Amino acid sequence: MTEDSSGFQAGQSGLVVRIPEAEPAVRTWRDGLDPAARAGVPAHVTVLFPFLHASLIDDDACAALAETVGRHESFEVRFESCGRFPGVLYLAPVPDVPFRRLTEAVVGRWPQTPPYGGKFGAGIVPHLTVAQGQDDTVLDEAEAGLRPGLPFTARVSSVDLVVFDGAEWGQRASFALR
Repeated sequence: MTEDSSGFQAGQSGLVVRIPEAEPAVRTWRDGLDPAARAGVPAHVTVLFPFLHASLIDDDACAALAETVGRHESFEVRFESCGRFPGVLYLAPVPDVPFRRLTEAVVGRWPQTPPYGGKFGAGIVPHLTVAQGQDDTVLDEAEAGLRPGLPFTARVSSVDLVVFDGAEWGQRASFALR
């Protein structure tokens, strides 16, 4: 597989919850500081990345995803503060338990797809990435710029399957929560 300059590989897929309500607060920062935004991924909270290779996602996989996601109720989430990983600035969803449960359910069905390939251990930290691969000075500036746009609330009613085609990410399917 070939990687693009952002490190994504054609055929990679992920499961995300789009958070369009975040766009006014994060768009400018994400466009400049998050490679995923430059590759077409909207503001989101990741449920699972990477998921199955696109070539393995057939009608049966989509039906299983619909059933797995559909067991979970829609919910409201609030974003009122920032958090950090090394080199990463994110918005923290409250509550985060519904996102954790979605991730656990998908991984329970597809145990060969641990979050982030198992790179960060078993801990699941739901988050909306604003900037990544940046030094603390840049993250401090972005965090200060985000504060006036907080808090905001979003309604979570679906999980989207997104696939990278080698140039950008696109939505392949959407699965409703109940």
